[in-house]
Amino acid sequence: MYSQVEHPAGGYKKLFETVEELSSPVTAHVTGRIPTWLKGSLLRCGPGLFEVGAEPFYHLFDGQALLHKFDFKEGHVTYHRRFFSYFKGVEVTDNALVNVYPIGEDYYACTETNFITRINPETLETIKQVDLCKYVSVNGATAHPHVENDGTVYNIGNCFGKNFSLAYNIIRIPPLQADKEDPINKSEVVVQFPCSDRFKPSYVHSFGLTANYIVFVETPVKINLLKFLSSWSLWGANYMDCFESNETMGVWVHVAEKKKGRLLNIKYRTSAFNLFHHINTYEDNGFLIVDLCTWKGFEFVYNYLYLANLRANWDEVKRQAEKAPQPEARRYVLPLNIDKADMGKNLVTLPYTTATATLRSDETIWLEPEVIFSGPRHAFEFPQINYKKYGGKPYTYSYGLGLNHFVPDRLCKLNVKTKETWVWQEPDSYPSEPIFVSHPDALEEDDGVVLSIVISPGVGPKPAYLLILNAKDMSEVARAEVEMNIPVTFHGLFKRA
Repeated sequence: MYSQVEHPAGGYKKLFETVEELSSPVTAHVTGRIPTWLKGSLLRCGPGLFEVGAEPFYHLFDGQALLHKFDFKEGHVTYHRRFFSYFKGVEVTDNALVNVYPIGEDYYACTETNFITRINPETLETIKQVDLCKYVSVNGATAHPHVENDGTVYNIGNCFGKNFSLAYNIIRIPPLQADKEDPINKSEVVVQFPCSDRFKPSYVHSFGLTANYIVFVETPVKINLLKFLSSWSLWGANYMDCFESNETMGVWVHVAEKKKGRLLNIKYRTSAFNLFHHINTYEDNGFLIVDLCTWKGFEFVYNYLYLANLRANWDEVKRQAEKAPQPEARRYVLPLNIDKADMGKNLVTLPYTTATATLRSDETIWLEPEVIFSGPRHAFEFPQINYKKYGGKPYTYSYGLGLNHFVPDRLCKLNVKTKETWVWQEPDSYPSEPIFVSHPDALEEDDGVVLSIVISPGVGPKPAYLLILNAKDMSEVARAEVEMNIPVTFHGLFKRA
């Protein structure tokens, strides 16, 4: 996993190149054999237009959103992509380029604002835009909602709480009911988390959820509301100016009871990191196990994601990454039952982890993590798991995108218990977030395949392909090649047919 692969040819720059949409799906060329049980669509979002006329976009999250789809049917594969239509009078704030998720029977694309965009998963057409503010009190919502097996959706967004101070609301959207009314109409706030700074909410990208608890990790990357309100909107042209770091707070972790919507009065604290993606969270004997992809320190990682940095020559890319916060996958363990008599002691009694939680005299609980993956400037990121069966429960495997100095150059499977890794990697090939698809008759957690879009510019005649790996050992099962480049995608899902 630490093999220092180099990219002097700079093929990764193709991830950030404008492409055209398709008027209709194209047939992909399959090598290997697509499993017969794999029926459905891989839907993914990312930027596809990186300039308007002569005016370039500057940041990774500025590019105009492109929705991609690979369809699997009887061993054949097609590829389609469409830009999101511009809505009249609407700015880049509604650029739904981060993820796609289901609400009821509908599919929505989103970024991190209050606007989500309903799409047709067959044609990729934009149906309508929904403003979550009209239904529930949030200023925005993350691109990483939790979707339970009955269809209930949970998400988090900042809001104005009591006496104008900032807070964070967890919202719940129920599953589709017999009356077939749009579930968004029935959205409600479950619980409100306090904010460490009444005027500056932390940037929040995801959160943790188990059967009984909600976990919110409040990091030192803050949104300066005064700048935010005066810059017209967060994801406008100068949204990066709205972020600042609190250099002294470290990280605060908050827990609430999911069913009662009750805040636990326990103050968990640890040293500073950036957090974008929770891997998984589960309960075990009075503890919460919280697995995270962290970046050490309080400096905002997005400061390193300007297109000029990402498109630089390899030596410059490496030089920039040396200065950036360093990635580490970590396990934190949160004790739920606190006895004041245990002052100064490590409260974690689980036999299988080295993570600690120490009760301090000011009644805070100081957390130290167990490191589950670490490599110099090598990130295990965009983590995915067998979410349907193991989300919020004890689990063993996560699949991640390996970032080498921010360049995505491998796919990795991680055993979070033993820390064993399996890697897929090919020279000058740049994959995307791996999506796990379980075998319909799966008996084990990793019975299934992993899907990833890979670009391989300059390697052969076909510049991009959809890669299918055996989830057991990350060996190749098949690939479906297309005759065109596919720019970077962030997140997505597999919709079974």
